[in-house]
Amino acid sequence: MEAPLYPECPPNPSTPRGGQPAFWVGPRHLAGDDGRLYDAVADTLAGLGWTSLTILRGRHKPDDAPEDRQVLRSTVLHISPDALRWAQWSLADEPFHLGDLPIAWQISARADTSSPLGQWSAYFTPDVPGEAVSDFLVALDARDQPTVPLAGPELVLDAVAGHGWLRDIDQPQAAATDPTFTSHLSLGEVPPLIQDADPRALIAEDDEAGLAGWQAWAEPALGAPCLWAVSFGASAPHDLVAAFAASLSSTAPVLRRVLPEATRERLLRAPAI
Repeated sequence: MEAPLYPECPPNPSTPRGGQPAFWVGPRHLAGDDGRLYDAVADTLAGLGWTSLTILRGRHKPDDAPEDRQVLRSTVLHISPDALRWAQWSLADEPFHLGDLPIAWQISARADTSSPLGQWSAYFTPDVPGEAVSDFLVALDARDQPTVPLAGPELVLDAVAGHGWLRDIDQPQAAATDPTFTSHLSLGEVPPLIQDADPRALIAEDDEAGLAGWQAWAEPALGAPCLWAVSFGASAPHDLVAAFAASLSSTAPVLRRVLPEATRERLLRAPAI
């Protein structure tokens, strides 16, 4: 069982954001996003030289004052210099849900610029650790060909097993969980609406199993709502999924000011001095 390193230190201080003390916490997969999932990922993308575009949609009359204009939806789109990969922040844009949680980031890649559609997409809800999403994007950015598979699924399981996660007894080649059985990683049928350019996704019959892709989620307690969820399309290269999995399962502590209510009692923490 995990316990606070310093139980006398409040895990969720009541002081205002910005004045809250920071903690080094672990495990990373239960540490949440610190309320900074957009900022953490956007800073990474800016460092990689990606261009950001903000799309606002709303309604207003020509004589409306700026403060009276109604913004219905907004999206922030980040595009790589070669335009082969992009990341869309869609939390404010009426996103669809994954594991009853709204999608925050959708990341996609295509083989060439002649196609307007992504070859594969990956989806991340709030409270996915920003470090893991950023490491996934760094690996994606480093790829010359972001849609070509370079490794098999075993690489993903090796990544988490190297950090102490346990392979599933019934599916040792397709699933793993952390030692507390809270966070899970599984290769299986992807949920509905997960975009993928593999034509087999379009011709599968209703009674046939769909294409297999990697899914990850954290369930703080049996039957409790998920803390976060992630879904990778079936064509997402396994080595990129492995980069995410290795970062998610890393034993290195992360800096946090805001801890998730559902998991804060499971977190080891020490004040950051």
